[in-house]
Amino acid sequence: MLYLIADWLHFAGVTNLIRYQTFRAGAALITALVIGLIIGPKFILMLRVRQGRGQPIREDGPQSHLAKRGTPTMGGLMILISLVISMVLWMDLTNPFVWACLAVTCGFGVIGFLDDFDKVSKRSHKGVPGRVRLLLEFLVAGIAAFIIVRQINNNLYVPFLSDRYIPLGPFYYVFAAFVIVGAGNAVNLTDGLDGLATMPVIIAAGTFAIIAYLAGRIDYAHYLGIPHVPRAGELAILCAGIMGAGLAFLWFNAPPAAVFMGDTGSLALGGALGTIAVAAHHEIVLGIVGGLFVLEAASVIIQVFVYKRTGKRVFRMAPIHHHFEQLGWKESTVVIRFWIVSIVLSLAGLATLKLR
Repeated sequence: MLYLIADWLHFAGVTNLIRYQTFRAGAALITALVIGLIIGPKFILMLRVRQGRGQPIREDGPQSHLAKRGTPTMGGLMILISLVISMVLWMDLTNPFVWACLAVTCGFGVIGFLDDFDKVSKRSHKGVPGRVRLLLEFLVAGIAAFIIVRQINNNLYVPFLSDRYIPLGPFYYVFAAFVIVGAGNAVNLTDGLDGLATMPVIIAAGTFAIIAYLAGRIDYAHYLGIPHVPRAGELAILCAGIMGAGLAFLWFNAPPAAVFMGDTGSLALGGALGTIAVAAHHEIVLGIVGGLFVLEAASVIIQVFVYKRTGKRVFRMAPIHHHFEQLGWKESTVVIRFWIVSIVLSLAGLATLKLR
């Protein structure tokens, strides 16, 4: 909105600063951070009053988690409010990528909210049936993929190799939707310990802020040998907003958590990262940067697949962060070590920009 106003004023005077994506990225981060910190206390109090006993805690999980009974969930609403306000204020609303990301962020947020609401109201871990949730997610992701692919080509670019890509043709629509849905659910599975998903999302968003900005600049893109995506630099502002909203939430989600993100936040943030990766044409790099999320999702898939066929468990408990808890690691130890892994993977993802 502010960008459109500044454009109407021909970026005269101080409004010339709004022309620059780097300035708006910093402003978006600060805006989301401040809004999140301001609304946090009253929002958490409201959730605690309305939810009563808070998020259901699994009886078969780590015994240390039983102490978390009464902690409210749906804290992702705090993230969405601060992030969406920041997006509307600082992003160029004529950019199709903005609307694709907004559709996924809000759409996945609504799906997650319905799932959280069902769990809290019924005091159950089941929530919305998995097939229904996936159908809704693919519907939203499909709409976003349609918007994005109209702005970019249908090629899947291979990291570490310059100008090497796989032409997917019409299949790229399916692939893009799969990346978005997969990212949303991978982050959702990671969100099982206080602060575990929040910081890796912040780290991944910071990494993709750099990637999106470089991909949007034809000079940098050609120098680095990465695909140039016109107007993709605007997504750096969204990434900065995710960082700000995530940092504000982490203030309240740090151990011991005063609120849980819930599916409301984890699905929305994961979906947003997936959409950004598709729009910036760095889908495979997302698998590197978000390798922690991939590991968490893979551990669940492996556990279910092996158990159904052999009756034996590969991990003591899935997702894999619970496996390490069962091995005797303290929750804080698991969280901080997973953060370190996330940082290393993000550096590896950035390395793909130059090693081509």
